[in-house]
Amino acid sequence: MTTENNPTAFVDWEPPTPPTDLIFDDGEPLESNRHRIGMNVLIRSLQQAWADRNDLFTGGNMFIYYSSAQLRNRDFRGPDFFVVLNVDGNNSRQGWVVWEENGRYPDVIVELMSPSTAAIDKGIKKNLYEQTFRTSDYFVYDPFDPNSLQGWHLDANQQYQPLTPSDRGWLWCQKLGLWLGIWEGTIDRETAVWLRFYDVAGNLVLLPEEAAAAQAQAAVTQAEIAVAQAQAAVAEAEAAAVREEAAAAQVARLAARLRELGENPDVL
Repeated sequence: MTTENNPTAFVDWEPPTPPTDLIFDDGEPLESNRHRIGMNVLIRSLQQAWADRNDLFTGGNMFIYYSSAQLRNRDFRGPDFFVVLNVDGNNSRQGWVVWEENGRYPDVIVELMSPSTAAIDKGIKKNLYEQTFRTSDYFVYDPFDPNSLQGWHLDANQQYQPLTPSDRGWLWCQKLGLWLGIWEGTIDRETAVWLRFYDVAGNLVLLPEEAAAAQAQAAVTQAEIAVAQAQAAVAEAEAAAVREEAAAAQVARLAARLRELGENPDVL
């Protein structure tokens, strides 16, 4: 029956309802404990750096739902780290559902590779992030290989161009205004070469516990400076008292000498 013969056809039509049976946990663990720590380092350090902002969402190892085809295939695991800017950061989310976020895709993605995932991370996923997500900045890094950092930026033609490392081997993340580079140290009892953020001046973006330790150390240093200044003031006061006593003694000796010579000491 045509719509001309059935005027209620348009009235009865309703848009398809978005699926509600979304899965937010694929049941698969991260590649290693180092991968888990590396993901949390990126999330927590960015949250610490932008603690006064609530206009972004940063997550990791979470599904990003973007199409019904993806729902049918269920073959796409979420990025290890991603950031979406200019959104309500106060909302609680189990995952990122594009059609519930006004069509917003991640602005920055980092995949923590392993030998078994490197080809996919630099192939299928890279193409997806470039051609479908239009993610501005994409990076890959293997936590077990300090020389593995690579990155791409989406150019004006909506194509990924490889980023050129700085003299330090860092890559510039234009969307965040931060560098991504390596840092060697111990985090959560594991010593490794971690992927970390650096600010435009080259300062390490600290984790919350690092920032707290730095603040505590700064307070100790300030207290030590205050004690040193107080000790210096006491020493100066003592030195001034000694000088005053020495001057008084000198005057007394001079007065005594003048008395011996028959002079009037009151003239002094």
